[in-house]
Amino acid sequence: MDPVVATLTILLLAIVAFVSNRAPLGIVAIGVALALYFTGVLTLPQALAGFGDPTVLFIAALFVVSESLDATGVTAWAGQKVIARAGTRRNVLLVVISVLVAAVTALISVNGAVAALLPLVVVVASRAGIATSQLLMPLAFAAHAGSMLLLTGTPVNIIVSDFAAENGGRPFGYVEFAVVGVPLVLGTIGILALLGKRLLPERSGALMPMDLVRHARILRQEYSLGIDTASILGPASGITEVLVPPRSPLIGVRLCPGMATPSGDLVLLAARRGMDQLKTGEFDVQMGDVLLLQGAWDDLTRQTAGSSVLVVDSPTQLRRSVPLGIGAKRAIAILAAMVVLLGTGLVPPVVAALLAASALVLTRTVSVPQAYHAISWTTVVLIAGMIPLSTAFIETGTADLVAGWLLAVIGDSAPHVALLALVLLTVVLGQMISNTATVLIVAPVAVSVAAAMELSVQPFMMALTVAGAASFFTPIATPANLMIFEPGGYRFGDYWKLGLPLALLYIALAVLYVPLIWPFAAA
Repeated sequence: MDPVVATLTILLLAIVAFVSNRAPLGIVAIGVALALYFTGVLTLPQALAGFGDPTVLFIAALFVVSESLDATGVTAWAGQKVIARAGTRRNVLLVVISVLVAAVTALISVNGAVAALLPLVVVVASRAGIATSQLLMPLAFAAHAGSMLLLTGTPVNIIVSDFAAENGGRPFGYVEFAVVGVPLVLGTIGILALLGKRLLPERSGALMPMDLVRHARILRQEYSLGIDTASILGPASGITEVLVPPRSPLIGVRLCPGMATPSGDLVLLAARRGMDQLKTGEFDVQMGDVLLLQGAWDDLTRQTAGSSVLVVDSPTQLRRSVPLGIGAKRAIAILAAMVVLLGTGLVPPVVAALLAASALVLTRTVSVPQAYHAISWTTVVLIAGMIPLSTAFIETGTADLVAGWLLAVIGDSAPHVALLALVLLTVVLGQMISNTATVLIVAPVAVSVAAAMELSVQPFMMALTVAGAASFFTPIATPANLMIFEPGGYRFGDYWKLGLPLALLYIALAVLYVPLIWPFAAA
């Protein structure tokens, strides 16, 4: 089969597979790499080169850094400090939430920031008497804008920077993205404040995350505790409820409130049997008893992980809600060191991120299993599997062919017209498939268009990352959009109403503003 035909066929099948959502994204990406090998388009080393690409390693390391900030309560602390001063007025809260999530996204990615701040925003909305639907979509959309503030904001930034460096341009600086990111954030906040109330529904979702203060108060009331329960939900230790299931080895064990559990690591604060409290004296544990346990967070997690008990509220999730837990200072210091290395360019970005991830493990801020679990392997495999498709586009001349078709359509029009066509293609594809996969597909074409028109590649690459961030029209466009779907009580058709004016803003900045900063004229 002709290499160009094979490449285009594989691309078409990949898009169909992504859109149908019948196969996992990682399997589709691996299938793309293997198809390029079996059709003879690429050699085996070329087809698998994505798995050793510095971009992939950089992104994987950033997931570990993000986990350290979340697991040690740094993100929860920052969110609580900022939002606590915002009051209960909708627009004030909206602006504060948008600025906060944009800043956090710039450091730890869109998905990490939204996942970390979503529970806090829902609690704030509840306390302020505001429907969660009025704040959660702004949270996700502001995060998309914040991804344009720094190199680390999204994998797309890293990809376009590498494309620019490899095709006659230069890599973008760590903070260079902020030149377009700041106007994007300000414009996004303006649209959210002016149009959000009218374009967003008034609903609250069925799934509500935990309010730590309310949770502590409920436990104190239900178990008639004479202590301040909130005071023992601290950085070092906490409490959790467990249910004794059938066939548990605890059945028949004699316990009493205040004594240590058989393992010796935890203390039984109180117990309930049905509607009755087992306040004082010894009792034999029965199936269905609910035990309130106290201990170090690590002990709570380890001792409740087996089959002897069923956890009501996961200690791991409770721990993340406690501000500035154990290891928070180390996480902040290592993050700061990584930012300095990235900002000064003393070492390549991938080296800075790998050093940070290694330091977090060596200082026991993040455990080895925790680090592996933190990495979004779907994202890593998706990028690694799609990078060979970009290579095939370039090596087979497919990118030049598609660029020729595009130039034939637009004729002798200004460069802005070619840029607009590429941006629109990116925005449309980005609503159906991953924006990362979209940019990996469109970037080689953009490089060929720039070369054919004898223009600098820089404005094309920066415009693609702006367009890639405009994934607003559906809940399946990005994981962040999907995260807010149920907690916000949204429906599929709610997204495009607010997404349309935001997408128009992104397109306008990509086509009109970006070339002013990164001119078309080749250096």
